[in-house]
Amino acid sequence: MNARFYSFSARLFFRIAFGSMMMVHGVTKLDLWMAKGKQAEFFDFLGLGSMLSLLLAIFAEMVCPLLIIIGVKSRIFSIPPMIIMLVAAFWVHAEDPFAHKEKAILYLLGFLGIFLLGDGKYAMLPDYKRRGFWGFKKQTSAYSPKNRVLERV
Repeated sequence: MNARFYSFSARLFFRIAFGSMMMVHGVTKLDLWMAKGKQAEFFDFLGLGSMLSLLLAIFAEMVCPLLIIIGVKSRIFSIPPMIIMLVAAFWVHAEDPFAHKEKAILYLLGFLGIFLLGDGKYAMLPDYKRRGFWGFKKQTSAYSPKNRVLERV
């Protein structure tokens, strides 16, 4: 076993741990939406409306963590949970003591770690091999040293 194995295994554990904890956290919002529908009271973010804000929170706390767990573009799908946790910690709970902000800040730091580390090898669409920061395939130039054919003169 080498360092790469441990690095990829740690990334997998990190993705599963924070993704599953966030999904458990998002179940309450899903229950609120299923029970009350359009009459659900939720924090109105930037004047988008209570219902749209609730649906965006459900997407960020249920769909994005599921995609992070299976390893589909984890860097991209870690951005919505980070935004939701920033809003929760510093806007919704702005007047509350630190004990109420602590969970949102911990989730924020966990998804920031996923954003910085990426998928690793054990992912559905791994971004560790010949891929850019966002997990998309890098375009190689026709003039790169790997593609150059040496001709004898």
